[in-house]
Amino acid sequence: VFLAVFLLSTVGSATPWGVRSRARNEAKSLRRSAARLLRRNRTKISEPAVAEVESAIAAVDEALEQPHGMPAVQARHALDAQLDKHLSFARKGAVREYTESIGGAILVALLLRAFVFEPFHIPSGSMIPTLLVGDFIFVNKMSYGLRVPFTDPGHVHKLWERPPQRGDVVVFINPQHPDVDYVKRVVGLPGDHIDIRENVLYVNGVEQKRVEVGDYTYKDHSEYTDADIDVVARMYVEDLAGHQHPILLRKDPLFQRSGSFVVEEGRVFMMGDNRDNSADSRVEGGIGQIPFSYIKGRASVIWISFGGRVGIRFDRMFRGVK
Repeated sequence: VFLAVFLLSTVGSATPWGVRSRARNEAKSLRRSAARLLRRNRTKISEPAVAEVESAIAAVDEALEQPHGMPAVQARHALDAQLDKHLSFARKGAVREYTESIGGAILVALLLRAFVFEPFHIPSGSMIPTLLVGDFIFVNKMSYGLRVPFTDPGHVHKLWERPPQRGDVVVFINPQHPDVDYVKRVVGLPGDHIDIRENVLYVNGVEQKRVEVGDYTYKDHSEYTDADIDVVARMYVEDLAGHQHPILLRKDPLFQRSGSFVVEEGRVFMMGDNRDNSADSRVEGGIGQIPFSYIKGRASVIWISFGGRVGIRFDRMFRGVK
C-alpha cells in the first residue's frame, strides 16, 4: 500500500500538472521567506538593495498570476539570486534549515506522544474480538487526566485525575511489571460488587444480560506444540450497564470461572473480552485491581491492523474502539 502511494505520488509529480504545481509552490515558499527576511533585516542593507529585493518579490507575484509554470520558475531563480546578493548573511544554510525542521517535528511528535496520543500494539488475544493480535491503536492519554511523564504512577497521580467509565477499553501499566502495558475493559468502578457465576457477570447484584451470536474461530499459539491452533468459542454481545460489546466464552466447562470481588476506592476492575483467555483482575496473584494513576488512557481508534490473508486487514483500519 505504501509503495503504491509512493509510486502514484512520484508519477503524479512528473506530469505537466505536477511540475507546474511544484514550481508554483516553490515560488510561493521562497516569496514568503524573502518577505520575512526583508522585514527583519531592512535596516541592515542599503535602500537600493531593498528596492531590488522588493522588485524581485513583485516579479514573483506577477508570475504566480500567470497560468504557466515557467514564469514562476524564472521569477523564483531571480529572487533567489537577489537574496544571495543582499541578504545572504541572514539566510539559513540548508543543513541548519533541515536540522531545525526535523528537530521541530521530532519535538512535536514527542510532546504529542507524552501528553496526547500514544501508539500501542496488541500483542495477545485477551481482547478478541474487539481487538485482534496485530492491531495498532492510538491511546488518548488525556481521557482521564494528564499524566506527568517519567514519574512513578505509584507515587504521583495524574493532574485533574478522573475515573474511566464502565465499558471503556483502556491501556494501563501492569503494577507487577511497570515496563509492561496491558489493554482491558473496565468492568467495575470503586465500590462496585463484582460477581462471576459460571462465567456470567453480575455488577452490584444485577446480571449483565448477553445475547448469543454464534461460534467464533480464532488462532491461538499453543505453548505445548509451539504452533498456532484454531480455537472455537461462543460469541455473545454483552450489555454492560448499557454499553454493548462482544465477548468470547470457551465451550469447555473446564474454563468456567467464578468469584466475588469488591472494587476498592481509587481503583477499577478489569476484564478481557476474551473471557477465558485473559489474565485480568479476576486472576488471583495477577494484575489485581488497577489504580487510576496506572491508567495511560482510553483506546480510541485502530489505525492499522496486520494479519489476515493479504497481511493487512483493511476493513479494520481507522475503526473506533468500542
